[in-house]
Amino acid sequence: MNMEAKQAPGASPVNIAAWSTKKPNPEVERFLARPAFPAAAEAAAAEVLADIRQRGERAILAAAKKFDGASLKPAELRVSAAETAAAAKAVPVRIKRAVQEAHRRVMAFALAGLREPWHTRTPHGGYTGEFFSPMDRVGVYVPGGTAPLASTAIMTVTLAKAAGVKEIVACTPCGKDKAVNPVLLYALKLAGATEVYRVGGIQSIGLMAFGTAAVRPVQKIAGPGNAYVTAAKRQVYGYTAIDQVAGPSEIAILADASANPAWVAADLLSQAEHGSGHEKALLATNSRKLAEAVCDEIAWQAAKLLRAAMVERVIAAGGILLAVVPDLRQGMELVNRFAPEHFEIMAKDARRFLNDVRAAGAVFVGEWTPEAVGDFIAGPSHVLPTGGAARMFNGLTADDFRRRHSFVEFTREDLAAACPAIQIFADVETLTAHGRSATIRFE
Repeated sequence: MNMEAKQAPGASPVNIAAWSTKKPNPEVERFLARPAFPAAAEAAAAEVLADIRQRGERAILAAAKKFDGASLKPAELRVSAAETAAAAKAVPVRIKRAVQEAHRRVMAFALAGLREPWHTRTPHGGYTGEFFSPMDRVGVYVPGGTAPLASTAIMTVTLAKAAGVKEIVACTPCGKDKAVNPVLLYALKLAGATEVYRVGGIQSIGLMAFGTAAVRPVQKIAGPGNAYVTAAKRQVYGYTAIDQVAGPSEIAILADASANPAWVAADLLSQAEHGSGHEKALLATNSRKLAEAVCDEIAWQAAKLLRAAMVERVIAAGGILLAVVPDLRQGMELVNRFAPEHFEIMAKDARRFLNDVRAAGAVFVGEWTPEAVGDFIAGPSHVLPTGGAARMFNGLTADDFRRRHSFVEFTREDLAAACPAIQIFADVETLTAHGRSATIRFE
């Protein structure tokens, strides 16, 4: 591997490792085995949440001062309508248009994906089926520490609005000056947030889950966050529902020799710049030459990025790995084991690999579909499972903000036909009242 041609001075090297299903590589296995809930985050979340349960608003304000450096008064927690209006005026027209375009596309995708009520007939003229109702009050978390993620406001609140939710609470951290990014506030208002609180991190999850004297708790919390926010969401499950595990960002790319190494490197780096230091980026390729060229490009491009220091942290921690596999089928197997948040396919006839995807939050097909289109504007929400959770969780949809109700409407004949089976189950489970509730209708 020759990295001298384009490598920037002082840049850490990116590892290239061989891997196959028959010869697993320990280095690759270590890369795959990232914890969904780091111990430090779990302990911190437990401590702060316990304090919030005991002291309520006072604990939230104390945590905001400790972690965000913001000395807030109780009346300052909620962003006022006047502040939101002022923010909208401060946002340049060209930025408003971009936010509006993203909102339009995300809303259209969300509405198209809503499940429709359905029913089927029973053997004797009755009905069974499902229908849906929106939740009454939900909460969304919008990261704002290392970057004000206005796109996340669109990718969460818009979905709740599409589902028909009336009360949408949004939490996002403010700076030491107590200000919230105006573009973020504009996006929240446009998407449909009804309440916005300038609080982030673990304390925001506690605010939404437990409520305070002034803020009612929500029925569900959605949205991405760092390891501490993710741990807090897991720990409040039961007090409220949560969407999924959505922590530090991840990407995997399956590529063959036809892929442009500069494009591959740029896409890998797009997730390394988020800033937590725990981001992961994997390339699986059957071309050693491509892997070496991507390695050179990463070193060259990383040094020129605005967030070069953050990217360097990820590279130094081994957060970017280039795996050379015998063939793309085995590369696909490696990607499924990784279960990435984002998955790009940059190979000839890329669509043919879709049927092989078993674990990925969102899939981006072909060389003209960088992951950034999903982060900002394509339509599907960018709130996706991380830490391997794509094996059992899906990306956020509007249906996540609705309740599913099944219904059954039997006729007399339906119940008569079912009574013998009902009685047998009641006898086996010694639930005589269950059985009698059906048979009594025929006495």
